[in-house]
Amino acid sequence: MYLASLWLTDFRCYEEATLRFPPGVTVICGANAQGKTSLLEAVGWAATGRSFRGVPDAALVRSGAEAAILRAEVVDGARVQLLEAEIRASGRNRVQLNRQALQRARDLLGLMRITVFAPDDLQLVKGGPSSRRDYLDDLLVAISPRYEAARGDYERVLKQRNALLRGGLRGEDADSTLEVFDLQLASAGAELARGRLKLLDRLVPAVADAYAELAGAGTPITASYEAEWAGAGLDGALDEALLDAFASHRRAELDRGLTLVGPHRDEWRLLVGGLESRTHASQGEQRTLALALRLGGHRLSSELTGSSPVLLLDDVFSELDDQRAVALVAHLDPGQTLVTTAGAVPRGISADRMLRVDAGRVEEAA
Repeated sequence: MYLASLWLTDFRCYEEATLRFPPGVTVICGANAQGKTSLLEAVGWAATGRSFRGVPDAALVRSGAEAAILRAEVVDGARVQLLEAEIRASGRNRVQLNRQALQRARDLLGLMRITVFAPDDLQLVKGGPSSRRDYLDDLLVAISPRYEAARGDYERVLKQRNALLRGGLRGEDADSTLEVFDLQLASAGAELARGRLKLLDRLVPAVADAYAELAGAGTPITASYEAEWAGAGLDGALDEALLDAFASHRRAELDRGLTLVGPHRDEWRLLVGGLESRTHASQGEQRTLALALRLGGHRLSSELTGSSPVLLLDDVFSELDDQRAVALVAHLDPGQTLVTTAGAVPRGISADRMLRVDAGRVEEAA
């Protein structure tokens, strides 16, 4: 699987851009703030229907335009697929796959999988639990797109339930509605939690192996998944455990107008040498662990799906010392890779194509 072509109109700083990519390595160079990351962001949107930088779709539309147009051609064996998207500054986007309209963003999943390495990946280790939950859920959906339904249902019902809690329960109708929300949230939440746990059984050893390769040492990497609502353990009837937790927290939730238990508040702790990585690991250990999370997840995705995701390395090497940069390049799996850099081509990378970006214009680099 690889991205063969990308066409952009009014996307970020690009008025018009046409790019073709080989199945191997493409290096995209240029000064800062010229549009390198925006190209990778467009590739990411084609794969997931959203920006990997977490910005709303309106921010992707070039200033002064009403919509951005994105077209991508993806080759998977003998199959060639065409994605066409109109990303609107306001209103609903219009997306077609092979000339057929897509009604839901989740219908796009499976067209092309990506693994993104970015400088802010350090927050996967140093940041709060939400970034680690998002990492798990994104990887889970990339490997098994059916979990996008559980995640979407959970987020939708959670929003509705919180709105009801904020308004207070007035009358039997409100009580009945909350009971319905509890059942729906428990069903979706249990499915999401089961998916996370199954993923972690395979992911943690992959991350540990990647860490050993990058660090050149055998420091053990372990992890623990913590869910307050699960009580004694995470191997029982999770639906019932969630319902029991909602019931036991009902008064506190009404007082605060917020759902206080569930997978949206779970924690995934990463340990380096038995110590909490967020608070006890050195800066170098934390950065190596962040790289190992991406590399381990990428390898697991390749193993379980039978094809490698497209690798997007967004100015990652500027944040790494020479030892880690060389180790990362040495252990990248073969497959399509797009690398952005504001400096020299990272040592060890052999580019099949070199592009230069300057103020939203793309040209062949010398």
